[in-house]
Amino acid sequence: MIPTHYNVRHLRIEPNLVLAPMEGVTDLTFRRLVRSIGGVGLTVTEFVASEALRRGVEKAELMARFDPDEHPVAVQIYGRVPEAMAEAAKVIEAAGADIVDLNFGCPSKKVCAHSGGSSLLREPHHARQIVRAVRAAIKIPLTVKMRSGFDAERRNAPDIAAMCEDEGVEAITIHWRTRADLYGGTRAVDKIAEAKRRVRIPVVGNGDVVDAASARAMFEDTGVDAVMIGRGAIKNPWVFQQVRADLLGLPSIVVDAREKRRVLLAYFEAIRSEFGSDRGTLGRMKKIANYFTHGLPYGSDLRVAFLHSQSIDEAVAHTERFFDALAEREEARLVG
Repeated sequence: MIPTHYNVRHLRIEPNLVLAPMEGVTDLTFRRLVRSIGGVGLTVTEFVASEALRRGVEKAELMARFDPDEHPVAVQIYGRVPEAMAEAAKVIEAAGADIVDLNFGCPSKKVCAHSGGSSLLREPHHARQIVRAVRAAIKIPLTVKMRSGFDAERRNAPDIAAMCEDEGVEAITIHWRTRADLYGGTRAVDKIAEAKRRVRIPVVGNGDVVDAASARAMFEDTGVDAVMIGRGAIKNPWVFQQVRADLLGLPSIVVDAREKRRVLLAYFEAIRSEFGSDRGTLGRMKKIANYFTHGLPYGSDLRVAFLHSQSIDEAVAHTERFFDALAEREEARLVG
């Protein structure tokens, strides 16, 4: 039977669906959007540099912030220096976060160049020192997110998971890709399943979970306690509701064009009020629209229009026209 919740120490995560940390996406504004729609059990911030956070750099502090009612929430940090990671974790605990999450999975060159993220999978001893230092520094739950390994020859996630459990980590998230896979590769969830068999703490499965069917497959193929959804939530922020309905045997949730229009335009307005510059706002709008419109009829038309938009108002006007036309086609089909 597929579970519907899991526990990280005293925290009950229900539903057992987690919003993945994504650089330049899962800021406070996007997490508010997902929470407003519902169905998500735990949100995670985009990853924050531990050195910057412990030194009180404003940008890092903004990235780590969360709403007073955003609980449970995890703040994810990355870095290489155990002392810096521990100090950053203390800052997170003092701010009132529920969980500190360590990033052992980011494949980006920027992070790996400084021997953080997934590069730590090549250095299990050093990864242990980081976990030990952070665990000793905080009282709140500690979790780790990783990939299945650094490359095809070093898929050591089960070993790293066992080490983390030994050092007091209370839940593990494993993405089936290796660092070498980046955002490609062929689905291989065997190391997630192996880690689940090997440790007693909760294991969260991650990687290409984009709808109810792929979420169910992750649960059934690995036996995980929860699933984490990343890019699928940008394309479809209703995915958590839809997966939850499927797992509970409830009717399928179908979202029409008018609801998509309402949510996307509200999100654009939230971005506009959050960013200090029109350029930053338009850039974020283009990034989100690029994901959001994939799979929609004539979605490429809106993507092209967005690409050539020179102002926020122009991009909003394109969005309104696109979804109004899409809604008319949907309604005509229903009548016909």
